[in-house]
Parts: sequence; structure tokens; C-alpha cells
Amino acid sequence: MVKKGTSYRCGECGYEAAKWVGRCPECQAWGTLEERGDARPAIARVAAGAPSAPARPIGQVDIEAARARTTGVGELDRVLGGGLVPGAVVLLAGEPGVGKSTLLLEVAYQWARGGSGPALYVTGEESAGQVRLRAERTQNVHERMFLAAESDLSAILGHVDAVKPGVLIVDSVQTMASPQVEGAPGNVTQVRAVTAGLVALAKERGLPVVLVGHVTKDGSVAGPRVLEHLVDVVLHFEGDRHSTLRMVRGVKNRFGPADEIGCFELREDGIVGVPDPSGLFLNRREDAVPGTAVTVTVEGKRPLLCEVQALVGAAGAPQPRRAVSGLDSARVAMILAVLEKRGGIKLGDRDVYSATVGGMKVTEPAVDLSVLLALWSSVRDTALSPRLVVVGEVGLAGEVRRVSGAGRRLAEAARLGFTHALVPPDPGKLPDGIRVLEVDSVAAALHAANYA
Repeated sequence: MVKKGTSYRCGECGYEAAKWVGRCPECQAWGTLEERGDARPAIARVAAGAPSAPARPIGQVDIEAARARTTGVGELDRVLGGGLVPGAVVLLAGEPGVGKSTLLLEVAYQWARGGSGPALYVTGEESAGQVRLRAERTQNVHERMFLAAESDLSAILGHVDAVKPGVLIVDSVQTMASPQVEGAPGNVTQVRAVTAGLVALAKERGLPVVLVGHVTKDGSVAGPRVLEHLVDVVLHFEGDRHSTLRMVRGVKNRFGPADEIGCFELREDGIVGVPDPSGLFLNRREDAVPGTAVTVTVEGKRPLLCEVQALVGAAGAPQPRRAVSGLDSARVAMILAVLEKRGGIKLGDRDVYSATVGGMKVTEPAVDLSVLLALWSSVRDTALSPRLVVVGEVGLAGEVRRVSGAGRRLAEAARLGFTHALVPPDPGKLPDGIRVLEVDSVAAALHAANYA
């Protein structure tokens, strides 16, 4: 029997139900419905209270106190929109071992060295000695860096009162617990309470706070969805374990663009920014190799050159194999169908492998034409010109569609020495120093590739 006047609300999405169920019907999360008490509370009138500060015309609000302060790490500042804003709460999420703690130790060191005040680093996953060893290895030790190994929110507030830092780093929010809330660290209630407490601290004292967050198997931020709503900035730290390249991608940013990326290289002695990462995604060879094509993808506002590779061979089993790495498998399957139908190349009985160089992940449609030409080059065992760059989206009817920012893409390719380009029709204003061939169909692109 359901108690009269009782309702249940999902801690993830806010869905309300009259009775408890194990799985939320709205967001499909398990064990997130919590009892709320009276489902229909009485509507009470609220008396007017004294405001904390009088309302002012927006033009008279002082903005100097809200100016971003540089972190000392240029690539991170690019993603943040100039640096850390006083009172801002930043959530940095990423897979285990990708380098989150190494990057934030660098931030704490640069902040302390830059004279913006002490930096307080709170670790809940490692001991203070372990963090000190990493800091020694990466040469990120400064007298104005303070380190505390705590997992209690009230203890963190005590450290903030004692140190009075200019920036607070908490690693990680899933290991912290609030004494006023029941439950183990990391559960939905604790994560929400700890985050809310740290957000209140940041806003009250104008203290920038950086939180480290875990991710789930599909790469999304672990914990309740409200966690991303509470913070001001959400960053994803990405990278292949077998590659030294790391990318910080902005997902949400209240103080700047939310589509920027920062590139880093993870080394034995720490992590360094890579202001010009295009060369990391290219294999420079003297001789052209069949099955490769170079394209330009845009990450945020930054054009990056990327090499796409394909290998087509005879099937070794009754069911041909399809393997994709770094590309969207659904789009690769579509391109295979277009190449077979519009290009007249039979691929149904062959193994097909396609990948990007350097562990780069590319999902935008502008790389479709490069994938198609790499597949065609592998089938024909004919190499494309090593100075050719290919940009364009491929449709199911075999047409080549326009892409955004063609001028910026080709300007980056020309800067790196490419002399020819295959692009869709009407690309707009193009840079000097690169010869452009416009193609409007797959057949035209295959014909032009023979002579480019």
C-alpha cells in the first residue's frame, strides 16, 4: 500500500512517481527514486523579506572583480575563455589515468608561482606523500602550494579558512562526503551535497574551485545529472592510453565559448601544452602510400589536420570484417554503401579497416570525402598525392555537400605545405597558395583524385 500523500522523485532527472520503482521510467537510472513526503504540500504565502543588496542598473555593476585570471597553462586558458573567473566552479572529468591530476598539479604550481595567491590541492584518492612524489617527478613544487589529504567537506572548509587560497582544487568530488548527509561517499545524495557546498563556498568568497570528476563507461560524467547544472564550467579530458596526446574539450562554459579544445602532450616529466598540434596527427613520408588521405577537421575554432587510413583486403571468413578506430562507425558504413552504389566498387565480400592517425577521434561529416577516397585508394592500390587535402560531406545520393569554415581549413593546410585540395562547390573565400578543385559528386571526386 502506498502511503497517502507520499511521492518519489528521481535524483537524476527529477521525475516524480506516486510509488517507488527500482528504475526511473524517464532516465532509466537504477535506484535513484527517493521519498519526498507529502506529494501535494499546501501552498503558503511568502512574506517579502529584506534583500541582501539593492538591485542596480546592469550598467553600474562592477565587472573588474569578475575578470578571468590566467592559470599559467595557455591551452587550458584557451578552453576556459581566458582563465579562471573568481567564484567559478569548474568540473574536469576524464577516464582513470588520462592525466587529470598531473594537469591540475601544473595548474596549482603555475598559480602559486604567478603571485595570484596560494593554491590549495585537496586529495581524497591518494595520500599526501603520493601526490608529493608526483609533484617532485613533474617539478611542480612551490612554497605557496598547500596539500591536504581529506575526504570530509567540513575539514576542507577548515583548510580554506586556514590557508586562504587563491584557487581550490578537489580531487575528486566522488571521494568527498558531507557530515550532514547520510550515505557513502560517491552516491547520488553525497555528490550533490558536496558539490552544492563547494559551489556555495566559491560564490560566497569569490574563490575559483576546480573539481575532478569520474566518468562512466560511455564517457559521460558519473553521478547525478544535476552535478553538471550546479557547476559553471564542464571540461572533458580525453586521450588514448597508447598515445601521448591529450585533449581538454569544453562542454559547458558560462564565461566563454563552449566549443573550444586544448591540446597537451603527456610526458614522463609532466604535461605540456601543444599550441600547434596538427603535426601530431600526420605521418610525414617521402613516398605516398595507398589507402591514406589527409583532411582538416575543426575542433571548436581550431582547424586540425588529420590523416585517415583505410585497408581493404580479401575476407578471411564467410562474414567480412569491419573495424573502425577514431571514426564514426555508422558514417563509415554509410560511406561504404555509397562507394559501392555510386562508385561501382564491390566491397560486400571484403574486409575493411579504417582508422585515424595519432588516436584522434573525428565525428564531423566534413571528413566523409577523405574516408571515401582512402577506401578507394586502398581498393585500387593507388596512392593519392601526398600534398593533397580533402574536405567534404558525402550524401546518400552520391553528392558532395558544403562544409562550414572551408577557408580556415584550407588556410591551415596551406600553412603546413599542402598544395592541392578537393572541396565541395561554392566553398567561399579561399586562401592563396593552394590549388582548389571543386567536386559536386562522388564520381567527380574519384575522377579528380586520379589527376590531383
